[in-house]
Amino acid sequence: MKFTLKDYQDDAVAQVLDRLKKSRRRWHEDKEKNAFSLTATTGAGKTVMAAAVFEALFFGSDDYEFEADKGAVVIWFSDDPSLNEQSRYRLMEASDKLTVSDLVNVGSTFSRETFEPGKVHFLNTQKLSKNSLLVRGHDPDDPALEKADGLPLMPDARSHTIWDTIRNTIEDPDLTLYLVLDEAHRGMKEGPTRGDSKPTIVKQLINGTTGVPGIPVVWGISATVERFNAAIEGMEDRTKLANVVVSSKLVQDSGLLKDTINLEVPDETGDFSTVLLRRGTEKLRDISEAWADYAKQQDDADTVQPLMVLQVPNSPDHREIGTWLETIFKTWPDLPTDCVYNVFGEHKTETFGAYSAPYIPPERVQEAQHVRILVAKDAISTGWDCPRAEVMVSFRAASDKTHITQLLGRMVRTPLARRIPGNERLNSVDCILPHFNKKSVEAVVMALTTGGEAGEELPGRRVLINPREMTRNPAIPQEVWDKLTSLPSQTMPKKQARPVKRLTALAHELAADGMLPDAGKIAHGKLHKVLDGAQVTYAEEIEAARDAVLKVEGKSVKADVETKAMTFNDFVEEADYAVIEDAYKRAGRALTPDVAKTYSEHLAAKAPVDEDPEEALIEAHTVIAALGMVPKIREYLEAEAEKLANDWLTSHRVAIKSLTDERQDVYREIREMSADPLDVTVAEPRTQLQPSKARDPDGTEFDLPRYERHLLCDTDGLFPELFGSDWEAPVLLAELGRADSIGWYRNPGRASQESLGVVYEEASESKILRPDFVFFARLASGEFVADIVDPHGYHLADALPKLRGLADYAEKHGSHYRRIEAVAKLGSVYRVLDLTDGATREAVRTIDSAEAAYRSAVGHDYSV
Repeated sequence: MKFTLKDYQDDAVAQVLDRLKKSRRRWHEDKEKNAFSLTATTGAGKTVMAAAVFEALFFGSDDYEFEADKGAVVIWFSDDPSLNEQSRYRLMEASDKLTVSDLVNVGSTFSRETFEPGKVHFLNTQKLSKNSLLVRGHDPDDPALEKADGLPLMPDARSHTIWDTIRNTIEDPDLTLYLVLDEAHRGMKEGPTRGDSKPTIVKQLINGTTGVPGIPVVWGISATVERFNAAIEGMEDRTKLANVVVSSKLVQDSGLLKDTINLEVPDETGDFSTVLLRRGTEKLRDISEAWADYAKQQDDADTVQPLMVLQVPNSPDHREIGTWLETIFKTWPDLPTDCVYNVFGEHKTETFGAYSAPYIPPERVQEAQHVRILVAKDAISTGWDCPRAEVMVSFRAASDKTHITQLLGRMVRTPLARRIPGNERLNSVDCILPHFNKKSVEAVVMALTTGGEAGEELPGRRVLINPREMTRNPAIPQEVWDKLTSLPSQTMPKKQARPVKRLTALAHELAADGMLPDAGKIAHGKLHKVLDGAQVTYAEEIEAARDAVLKVEGKSVKADVETKAMTFNDFVEEADYAVIEDAYKRAGRALTPDVAKTYSEHLAAKAPVDEDPEEALIEAHTVIAALGMVPKIREYLEAEAEKLANDWLTSHRVAIKSLTDERQDVYREIREMSADPLDVTVAEPRTQLQPSKARDPDGTEFDLPRYERHLLCDTDGLFPELFGSDWEAPVLLAELGRADSIGWYRNPGRASQESLGVVYEEASESKILRPDFVFFARLASGEFVADIVDPHGYHLADALPKLRGLADYAEKHGSHYRRIEAVAKLGSVYRVLDLTDGATREAVRTIDSAEAAYRSAVGHDYSV
């Protein structure tokens, strides 16, 4: 793969491959047909995951311990030809193994008896319709077929239909046909024909049609697990495997999706179309300048070129749109007038007053950098997305909430596929709704704070109404900022850590950045020494394993024809080259293929000069095959690889911090490729978007309370915040009332580089706690110190695990803080646990409940 998969993507690929392996085995052994889906919210990278699956399916994968299916044939099916073309492009973009010839667009001239293994064949509904040449086949005497599909047909071009090809492929015992349904819920619903319900083309592929059996393995890809589940209930003679469901929270945490969606609506009733359109244009200009500044600051040639989506009603007044465009160009005169395009269903150039807007296919918009204003109607086709669409002004009526949320769902990808550290403005998207009011926008907010159609909550995403931008507080000394950015933050450990692969990836990046020339050779050289030492340490185990490699044991059967008695005799034969190579490849999965290859060369190079080079290499492969059969050697190698990678990351920490954000993000991912990742420091927050108003249940609107001395503030030097409990605000005021208090930081409750995280364990699963507050004080000596104070409810199930995680963090990192305290309100009394105290930490680890900890002798009264 050209991309490093996110942890959740890696896990999903492993699960999909497991389902495909089971399905293949069950089909060939018992003719059992299976189906399952991969469900993930928009923007999760479903096509990237599919590319990783296809690479493993066609070529095998050591990472997933998956043997290639040499007879694998894939049909990729959707109801939209342009969606198929976009999927083909993305698969090639993501994979370094899939070539153009491996991704076959099945056209009118396609003619094969069976589909070719090792390839993905793209089909759509139109190509299987009754008038398609692929379906009708060729009769030389039928003049009606002379130009089927709009193309002339050569004589004898096809002797069978596409359905024949599907049937032949299914019936071939050496092939396995997999059907991938892109946006699987579409095309499943049956429609009436002449009063009857005729199966859709998708259902004909799944259940079979006249003379053609159903495709053995069905893999649906969708954002909507409920619709897919409902659809496959009608599948005939098919076993449903457990669906692979990607957590929407993990997708949001990954940085692939924008954290904040800003909705701007009028504060009062009336027609504010022109006013808000000017505001939208100003936002487009400002965000364009912000991205240009960021690219300059990062010395990055790939400047993001934002665009505005101008969403209009389904029956638009072209003259009125022309007036809107005139407002845009008057507000931003430097914007070129030929940057307006449309994605209307009419697929033609539209004239809006004095402006001409050519049609552009939705899937081309992202790459067409000259497009800055995109005029659209309702939701653009499923599968389209445009990360550089940073602003939307919607002139839809307030009743069109669904159309607005669907289009916004296509705009939530981050333009650089990563968060911009510390800059919430560049991690957000703006939507301006002139015809909405704050009450009608609540349904939009509800839809956008869930994981798309799957309905799963997205704790990391915020939808803000008329937010204010917070910037650096000029009253806060630089020493406070330095202290904040020195604080250690923990990241989520990786479920399936691969230390050797992590070291190899790190070596590649260090060499690329000129920090450690020939890092790859150095890394492998050190691992070779580890394996040399392992040969001495585990000599007996290796010798036994070597015998197992070189000897093939079995039984021969001798039968007496007259008595029908059978006798069994053991036999032992020496292994041939093929057996040794098979064992060597299996060892390569344990040691990684790269290390196995370079270590075999290392061993062969040490052979006597007069020994045949080929024999020396076979001997080296035999040794490695034996090493791979001793589990302790793999554990030893991985431990040493982990240690070396951590040493390099630590020793090059300062140099890495001086790199661009993009390069630092690469090293951040490598840090996190560990079962016990290294700590990272908190990134400096530069901008933050905060709501300034809230609404009571009765609809009454009120201003949020604002607090002084926050590191980020509005133009009045204050920070608006509405707390979710009745004990957080009193704790904040108590801390600000201390004589030495100089500032505070509301730690973001979402996964971002500027949020301080603490790992804790709950039910054997790692999770992240993000303490509410970090306070800063200046001591009499002039030293600046930091305090974690976390108002911590004791009544929830995760209260005690979080306390224990905070205790472990305090034990490891207590030297960075003056205080690390958890505060809880018990009735009318506030109690505090000082986790920098060893006795308190021990009590928290052994006590039965969080409440008991606060009430125990290690708890103290806290004054508010």
